[in-house]
Amino acid sequence: MRNLFLLICLCCFSCYLSARSILISTPKTSLLLSAPVDGELKFVYYGAKLSEVDVHTMGETEKSKLLAYPVYGLNCPSEAALAVKHSDGNMTLQLKVVKVDVLQQNKAELTTILLKDKVYPFYVKMCYKAYQDVDMIEIWSEISHQEKNAVVLNQFASAYLPVRRGNVWLSHLYGAWANEGRLVQEPLEPGMKVIKNKDGVRNSHTAHAEVMFSLDGQPQENAGRVIGAALCYSGNYKLRIDTDESDYHHFYAGINEDNSIYSLKKNELFRTPELALTYSDEGLSGTSRNFHRWARLHKLANGTKLRKILLNSWEGVYFGINEERMNQMMTDIASMGGELFVMDDGWFGDKYPRRTDKTSLGDWVVDKRKLPSGIEGLIDAAHQRGIKFGIWIEPEMANTRSELYEKHPDWVLKAPERELVLGRGGTQVVLDLTNPEVQDFIFHIVDNLMAKHPDINYIKWDANMSIMNHGSNYLNKEEQSDLYIAYHRGFESICQRIRLKYPDLTIQACAQGGGRANYGVLPYFDEFWVSDNTDALQRIYMQWGTSYFFPAIAMASHISAAPNHQTFRTIPLKYRIDVAMSGRLGMEIQPKDMTDEEKELCRKAIAEYKEIRPVVQLGDIYRLVSPYDKLGVASLMYTSPEKDKAVFYWWKLEHFYNQHLPRVKMAGLAPNAEYRICELNRIDKQPLDFEGKIFSGAYLMANGLELPANHLVDRNKKNDYSSRVLYLEKVK
Repeated sequence: MRNLFLLICLCCFSCYLSARSILISTPKTSLLLSAPVDGELKFVYYGAKLSEVDVHTMGETEKSKLLAYPVYGLNCPSEAALAVKHSDGNMTLQLKVVKVDVLQQNKAELTTILLKDKVYPFYVKMCYKAYQDVDMIEIWSEISHQEKNAVVLNQFASAYLPVRRGNVWLSHLYGAWANEGRLVQEPLEPGMKVIKNKDGVRNSHTAHAEVMFSLDGQPQENAGRVIGAALCYSGNYKLRIDTDESDYHHFYAGINEDNSIYSLKKNELFRTPELALTYSDEGLSGTSRNFHRWARLHKLANGTKLRKILLNSWEGVYFGINEERMNQMMTDIASMGGELFVMDDGWFGDKYPRRTDKTSLGDWVVDKRKLPSGIEGLIDAAHQRGIKFGIWIEPEMANTRSELYEKHPDWVLKAPERELVLGRGGTQVVLDLTNPEVQDFIFHIVDNLMAKHPDINYIKWDANMSIMNHGSNYLNKEEQSDLYIAYHRGFESICQRIRLKYPDLTIQACAQGGGRANYGVLPYFDEFWVSDNTDALQRIYMQWGTSYFFPAIAMASHISAAPNHQTFRTIPLKYRIDVAMSGRLGMEIQPKDMTDEEKELCRKAIAEYKEIRPVVQLGDIYRLVSPYDKLGVASLMYTSPEKDKAVFYWWKLEHFYNQHLPRVKMAGLAPNAEYRICELNRIDKQPLDFEGKIFSGAYLMANGLELPANHLVDRNKKNDYSSRVLYLEKVK
């Protein structure tokens, strides 16, 4: 009888779920919705994973009042996710649940909930993709209709999430060129908080489409409940947080509708970009670890393949490329143990040789005056030195002084009856990616390079201009407001074609620095250039913020010259190395200007980075002391998933006599394991006291290690910078 009673209870529970509640879960998180057929789709819960008992009890006690996808027209004072104008002029929506489907995908479960307006043949399909191997739920909407004429979409967010009011803090990123990825943390107060982008081409210089909500007060790195959200879109976006008179902060995320009102044709499907949601009770770093695992496994091209150590030619020679210099740089990086050489801007142009940024974009032919042996000669030279070869392109752009522009002036974005607004160098323009002919041209830039030179291993894809001219020669007059959206559809189509044909080609997303650090781009790119600013001290701040949402394997971080080419700050090589080793290590320097001693230090660092590379690029991040806390140091560490290896970074940020710096506790180790300590990149005359010594994980996480504030070096080598990299290996 008892077994029969339990069976009846389980059957009742299943009926209850199918009738009202939709439970969407990952290994450690749950999203609960109420979806009665012919009723409204409502939000109930998002957070730590629910048990079946909790779901049942919540269904009886939590009376949902909030729509899961608020629409405009019948609750006008509130913010909306979706607002339309029907073909008859009616501006209201009222959506009811039609059906719910669940589809098992590879390592994910896709739940779709079809909604229909109660009067009009207007449909919204809400899609929820719950990964079963990482704690991430992607949400997006698919909008369509069967009305006689077009329906105007005035607002079209991907998703909405209510966050219960309390002492909630927001963490997000802001910045500018050469100062990207800066972290700001602030309490959410009554009113509207808007984070947006209107660049048109790049969307992460001035702000980012990713945020974290700390639910337990001022954010902590390794404790507290945190919700993370990332809009997976390469174009203009808008994040809105409306704190009204209710008990909730109302979070909306989607494409920025400003100057992008969309006319939706009958039977056309409008798919919004995914909003990725994650939750952790292990603080900001715990939420970052969720983002990083999801990125490596599902959202980053070749996300589990270790990245090569490279030398890029840009800061070494700028436009002064020639065969002799390229061969010399390849010889130098090979001698230091590097694995890849990337020839940057300045290698192309026939009628208009690329000697400055004023000409040649669009004319992707080798300048034989600079490179008489061509690209094939450089590839052969790289192979002789045992390294790979890569190349720079900027395929979405042109210069008005180029053969391409002379032949196809109609291929650039330009407002009719207006003079061109010109970008970099006073001659740069953006190609019209809404045009299929232009899409084909851009695809063939890559395809032709790879067909002629299949041994090209790496492409640096740059984009150095915003959309400054709103106008398309391809779109008709009724479609001009579609420009921003159509541009990024064209961009995505090009990227899909390239990846389909060249899945193993490494491609970096560079966009005047860090303008394309977003999850709309990264499925097609292996990494991004964090910033054109290579100053090591400023990079600590930028890479710290960027690490909130993006893994080290995607963050290109290079050793550059001193004085730095952007800030003119003189930072010792050891410090520059230690900062660069916390991301994907590379070099951005002219090696022939280095001393033999400096080359040897880099050679040693590259060899040691190869040993720790799996931990840094594939491991779990634990941020320990933030540079934004102004405690004089910054510190973070990576641990292997098995917790048998870890890499600890410590950088001093300021220098005073009688300075008192905090002793940094470690995190992410196995408490009962024992770890041997080894310092990497050591320049001191004698080892640290704990070099080669063994400590328990519990001790290191409770106490940390006492690090000297300065390096013990000869007087003529002393300076005001110090940094440490420690490698921890579990004693078996």
